[in-house]
Amino acid sequence: MSTGNSSTGTSSGSNSSTPTHTGTVSDKAPGSGTGTGSGQISTFKGQERALRANRLGTSGLLLSVLAASAPLMTVAGVMPTVYGVMGVVGQPLLYVILGVVLVLFSFGYAEMSRHVHNAGAFYAYIARGLGPTAGAGASLVALLAYNAMQVGIYGLFGFEVSGLLATYLDLTVAWWVPALAAAVLVGLLGWLKIDLNAKVLGVLILIEVTLVVIFDVAFVADPGKDGVSLQAFNPDALTGAGLGTALCFCIAAFVGFEQAPVYAEETSRPNVVVRRVMFLAVGLSALFLAVSAWAISVAAGPGSVVATAGEQGPGLIFGLTEDRLGTTFTDVLHVLFVTGMFAALLSFHNVVARYAFAMGREGLLPAAFGRTSASSGAPAYGSALQSVFSLVVVTAFAVTDDKPAGDPTAPILRLFTWMGNIGALGIILLMAAASFAVIAFFVRRGAGGAQAPRLVASALAGLALVAVAVYTVKDFDLLVGAGPGSALRWILPGIVGLTLVGGLVYGAVLRTVKPEVHARIGLGNEAFQLEKASRS
Repeated sequence: MSTGNSSTGTSSGSNSSTPTHTGTVSDKAPGSGTGTGSGQISTFKGQERALRANRLGTSGLLLSVLAASAPLMTVAGVMPTVYGVMGVVGQPLLYVILGVVLVLFSFGYAEMSRHVHNAGAFYAYIARGLGPTAGAGASLVALLAYNAMQVGIYGLFGFEVSGLLATYLDLTVAWWVPALAAAVLVGLLGWLKIDLNAKVLGVLILIEVTLVVIFDVAFVADPGKDGVSLQAFNPDALTGAGLGTALCFCIAAFVGFEQAPVYAEETSRPNVVVRRVMFLAVGLSALFLAVSAWAISVAAGPGSVVATAGEQGPGLIFGLTEDRLGTTFTDVLHVLFVTGMFAALLSFHNVVARYAFAMGREGLLPAAFGRTSASSGAPAYGSALQSVFSLVVVTAFAVTDDKPAGDPTAPILRLFTWMGNIGALGIILLMAAASFAVIAFFVRRGAGGAQAPRLVASALAGLALVAVAVYTVKDFDLLVGAGPGSALRWILPGIVGLTLVGGLVYGAVLRTVKPEVHARIGLGNEAFQLEKASRS
């Protein structure tokens, strides 16, 4: 199988009148208004129907996708929870294992990115491998999942900013005030050029990671009573009743790397940059997470970390830091905790906007969403859709919040926890489906033998991800802090299931009512070239 823009064949489910297409196209059609060049994607429909190429290089794309993982939020929020609530001392080893699974996933996913350039990444790959109807189902799940992940962070962001204002300025402000203000600011930034967004994200993420590295070193240099120990990497440490739930928490910490193909149309060399960034993001995330989780276990002591984390919760990191690096550093860390969340909000916002753009361009959403801003080239209508969704959801949780200021029930235990886990489940399911879609894509094109190692890796990753998804649904009551008899354990994952079923029904209806729309699901700009060819 040749590489680059060489994939051939029509998308499954297209009618027989649809011409055979050949990869992505760089020839400039009359009136397109787009430039040409290696790796660039053009459309004869006009500049407003294409994302601007050459806006992101390796560093800009890498920082954009890493921002979604919010490293400090993961270290301060996820890790103490896995230690204290789930009792898994082997958390560092868990990140290594999941890193291996996601590297296996990336072998096929990255190869797919060389053949399909589409801002709808997940659903486009699934459509090209498993058929347009499956792609329609995946598109709605992706829109739900990334929206849910993004809006959930507003709860934690608002709560933390409210706490900072109370602590340092003696101001009592309800959590939803800074949350809504952030939603407006994120919406405004979403209308700007993606390279400017990348610079904002880059500055925030680099400062955040630097501070985490500093306290990791401090933790290891000044260990707890057990000294510097590698016990956390011992397979025997992977025990505890909460191991299955810990898998769900820990894999969510990697979310972000899979977003790289969403920006393929805006990169300088999509065939090279996207693939490179995915492997860099997975590798760096696994290293960062494993080392940070180990450093925490060293500072607290492998024999004490579960009990200490259970008592202190998210305060564990700040307490360990203050003991070793002082109050000033810890105060700065609190501020960077907030700015890191803002970076994640902006990163997820950009991804949702591009999914909406891709869906509008292909007819899955109204055509307006498939247009970009004339000034910045950003998917303005998709950005507006995400902003409206955020404002509506945050407002709904604010209106139903009858607790006093400073109470975490509405912003954290509900908005952040509920929406975050809905989003995580959706993304795990999308990764599993994409793994099998990669196999189908290459096998149906007669490249199964040439791509055999990548397809085996995809199969192993897909099976592992299905297992994680099963654990997620099984333990959803623990994930959202509900009792075994709570209706939330079925209602919340049921939202993902209903969205998937609704998307599949939508795709089936399109196949009957609008076969031309159904046929171009997942094709992106290639669909416009097909349409042009059919008219000539």
